[in-house]
Amino acid sequence: MRFIFFVCLWVLGSASLAPTAGQAQSAADASAFQSIIKNQMNAFAAGDSKTAFSFATRDLQRRFQTPDIFMQMVKQGYQPVYRPKDVKFGALKDTASGPVQEVYVVGPKGANWLALYSFEAQQDGTWRISGCVLTQSPGLSA
Repeated sequence: MRFIFFVCLWVLGSASLAPTAGQAQSAADASAFQSIIKNQMNAFAAGDSKTAFSFATRDLQRRFQTPDIFMQMVKQGYQPVYRPKDVKFGALKDTASGPVQEVYVVGPKGANWLALYSFEAQQDGTWRISGCVLTQSPGLSA
């Protein structure tokens, strides 16, 4: 398995995918996460770096500095989510670092991937993407 890190500054060493007590996410949260992911993928498809960048946490925005730098990183290292052929949503997991949405993607070259999108609640009550880990997996498909 090959791992690609979406500047998973959601540091994997401290992020466990084991559920934690008392953090159950609601169906409304799952719907919101899926909508955010779809909207970001739509922005990627439209070449709209500013909108795509707006779904990232402030921390990721600071690290990438500009929407264009962010978009270039995604183009170079995240083709499966940048130009997916097919997308299906899996389970929403509670983790020690916050909620993680599973997304099964077929990349532009036909390979199957599992994208794990982590989310962080913002002060205004909205959610933003705090990271994404891609795992190529021939056994999974969208």
